[in-house]
Amino acid sequence: MAASVAAAARRLRRAIRRSPAWLGPSHRPLSSEPPAAKASAVRAAFLNFFRDRHGHRLVPSASVRPRGDPSLLFVNAGMNQFKPIFLGTVDPRSEMAGFRRVANSQKCVRAGGRHNDLEDVGRDLSHHTFFEMLGNWAFGGEYFKEEACSMAWELLTQVYGIPAERLWVSYFDGDPKAGLEPDLETRHIWLSLGVPATRVLSFGPQENFWEMGDTGPCGPCTEIHYDLAGGVGAPQLVELWNLVFMQHNREADGSLQPLPQWHVDTGMGLERLVAVLQGKHSTYDTDLFSPLLHAIQQGCRAPPYLGRVGVADEGRTDTAYRVVADHIRTLSVCISDGVFPGMSGAPLVLRQILRRAVRFSMEILKAPPGFLGSLVPVVVEILGDSYPELQRNSAQIANLVLEDEAAFLASLERGRRIIDRTLRTLGPSDMFPAEVAWSLSLSGDLGLPLDMVELMLEEKGVQLDSTGLEQLAQEEAQHQARQAEPVQKQGLWLDVHALGELQRQGVPPTDNSPKYNYSLRPNGSYEFGTCEAQVLQLYTEDGTAVASVGKGQRCGLLLDRTNFYAEQGGQASDRGYLVRIGQEDVLFPVARAQVCGGFILHEAVAPECLQIGDQVQLHVDKAWRLGCMAKHTATHLLNWALRQTLGPGTEQQGSHLNPEQLRLDVTTQTALTPEQLRAVENTVQEAVQQDKPVYMEEVPLALTAHVPGLRSLDEIYPDPVRVVSVGVPVAHALDPASQAALQTSVELCCGTHLLRTGAVGDLVIIGDRQLSKGTTRLLAITGEQAQQARELGQNLAQEVKAATERLSQGSRDVAEALRLSKDIGRLIEAVDTSVMPQWQRRELLATLKMLQRRANTAIRKLQMGQVLVKVVRQLCEQAPSTSVLLLSPQSMGKVLCACQVAQGAMPTFTADAWALAVCSHMGGKAWGSRVVAQGTGSTTDLEAALSTARAYALSQL
Repeated sequence: MAASVAAAARRLRRAIRRSPAWLGPSHRPLSSEPPAAKASAVRAAFLNFFRDRHGHRLVPSASVRPRGDPSLLFVNAGMNQFKPIFLGTVDPRSEMAGFRRVANSQKCVRAGGRHNDLEDVGRDLSHHTFFEMLGNWAFGGEYFKEEACSMAWELLTQVYGIPAERLWVSYFDGDPKAGLEPDLETRHIWLSLGVPATRVLSFGPQENFWEMGDTGPCGPCTEIHYDLAGGVGAPQLVELWNLVFMQHNREADGSLQPLPQWHVDTGMGLERLVAVLQGKHSTYDTDLFSPLLHAIQQGCRAPPYLGRVGVADEGRTDTAYRVVADHIRTLSVCISDGVFPGMSGAPLVLRQILRRAVRFSMEILKAPPGFLGSLVPVVVEILGDSYPELQRNSAQIANLVLEDEAAFLASLERGRRIIDRTLRTLGPSDMFPAEVAWSLSLSGDLGLPLDMVELMLEEKGVQLDSTGLEQLAQEEAQHQARQAEPVQKQGLWLDVHALGELQRQGVPPTDNSPKYNYSLRPNGSYEFGTCEAQVLQLYTEDGTAVASVGKGQRCGLLLDRTNFYAEQGGQASDRGYLVRIGQEDVLFPVARAQVCGGFILHEAVAPECLQIGDQVQLHVDKAWRLGCMAKHTATHLLNWALRQTLGPGTEQQGSHLNPEQLRLDVTTQTALTPEQLRAVENTVQEAVQQDKPVYMEEVPLALTAHVPGLRSLDEIYPDPVRVVSVGVPVAHALDPASQAALQTSVELCCGTHLLRTGAVGDLVIIGDRQLSKGTTRLLAITGEQAQQARELGQNLAQEVKAATERLSQGSRDVAEALRLSKDIGRLIEAVDTSVMPQWQRRELLATLKMLQRRANTAIRKLQMGQVLVKVVRQLCEQAPSTSVLLLSPQSMGKVLCACQVAQGAMPTFTADAWALAVCSHMGGKAWGSRVVAQGTGSTTDLEAALSTARAYALSQL
């Protein structure tokens, strides 16, 4: 029986993340006493229990945006904010350093990255992208297994009133390969608490050994499970609580070493606990979700939510309910914590979540426009008391959701029409063209995730050309890799013959003035105008001019006008798409634009036939363009700040930028110091914080010839030329008498820029190197990336500070000193390779290298001391009744001391006191036992030190 139960439990436990147990048709009460409590009361009971009964400090939930941890897209566990404690890197002067036993309810998001539940949400009754993790922690051995298990059992059975007979527990069964014994101590603890042996199950490392990552603190865990079946038939177990005992550290070589301090880290999902206490078989049936489900029904007039899954959920109505309810919680929490829908990293994941919610609400629940934003107040009502940032930011959350929802609805409708139109042209066995699917996702305006496109096709029973899509994705990845550095012109290009032919035909240069047609809205967002144009010429991949191009053909388009920025002046090309006027459902994705002798050549893929004379409308990728604008304005500010810091002799030698980062080459007499790098950053930050207006105007080139401080490159400029001035109108900046160009950034530039500096957000120089004598290359990032770099730099600085303190405290043996030296080596590698402020990297590396030298010196001293102690031992072995003290002079006047006292001389005469007396005379310190001791000091008079040793020994004998 026990074996069959264990086998059943094992199968259930391995499937916990899919939670099949929640799918059962039974409606038996899960817990009858006490009466069902509201989720807010359940949360409060947890926190009050640990604070009032067991002296825990309650700490607030951290933001779901990880602080200084680039390995995470979102905070996904309660322990994330305590990593500095687990890793030993916490600032000893910080509040966190004083934490001993704490508890909290942590906001967590599991979407994207290693822990990704996004695609499972809606399909079952338990998965969520946002959830609350109840947890209690004990740091540095404050308490361990017995106390943790006892507290958990007390809370579940006495406070929450869960019948003990419905609780099962598991413990670590050991791992012979890793040399780990079974955790019989935990098993004994559960038995002593009254859990029957038949409900105490053991599992291996996959189930009951928790690890933070590939390296770092780890240890066995014990899990508490609830039996949904209530003793009727086979047990149906769901995990309630995981108690982790961090007592090992996973080394880089894969081995396990004991931690110097042990910790307890527990986590219990609030949603699942509330489901148990409220007698529900689904977390969506609890009061954490029921108000949202009710609001969804009221807003959509959809059929009532019935909790169906799989084939029983006809029309996927209940799936849509769950998707919308879960996703609006995630969106609200993330936006309140400063994570906004965007184009990369966590913002991109959030954008996908929002668009997935919009699609399910519109297509299945038939929600009206603006519906999703109307649910934000319901989320605030449910969670706002526990997380007041939701209340403070409720208006901003609703507005952002409404704006993105409106933008996506238009894109979704167009995408659906494009798919339907394409399907009408396919035969019964044809695959959906990869080029069309790619065009739906390539544009930042439509922004339909490829997995969503595949799902839409799957619903229609159509297979996507995955091979072709993979090839397009590889090409795009290669293009993005090339964007990191300027590349040689390649691919589609107008050679001298093509240009000559255009001139012979009298074709005028492309009018690209519409690229400057954008404005700043009152809410701080940018509006980019479209551009209507005519196709003047088409080119094949080999540069041959043709009158038309066919379906799927990669081609070059020459138009009479364009709003696309062609790569020049160091700024990456725009990308986006164009449509034929009158046939807006067919998108022609434009990968890049290049300027060739005044003509702008657009590189595109034609999903259908396109020919000379066609009228088209162009749309730039707004997010891409805005990223370039922010980086370009930041480049001007950086250029000006360098001149302010280093002097007017600093000249720009080149630059390149894309939405990810910027690169600036400048002339410098010597390499920049950390102080200069920091000063440059501070100057840029000041201009950004002042949110200065950016003025742009075309003026006759002659007006710019004699303006003091005007920045220009050794290039041929057009006439008229565009002037970009930060904070000062162009006319005033160009007045030689004003000297304005000496006080702010004023440059000749054809690029696209922000209209105010505040949108730069922040700037961090993340790298500098000498290209050649007198030329320095700087790499910088802006906005959210820059803030994350600063946070990571601060975390590393705390680790360096901790290492400094460890070294100052000294090591008592060689093994300890070697561990410290190894840790310093790891820190050097981390600081050297991390994306962080360059000035801080330089300072920390200098400190670490000094620490490494000191650590190596300490190791040598300890090794010498060991040799000295060995000699003392040998002498005492030859004369057991003799007490021996030796002094060994070292360089720079340093002296090592070692001694051993004969057994017969104790207890009045001890080695530790003898060594201390001698080393104190030399201004040093000593350590050891009553039998053997050693120490260090400094003196040039060894005879005096030996006299002190003799005198002390005689006084004690």
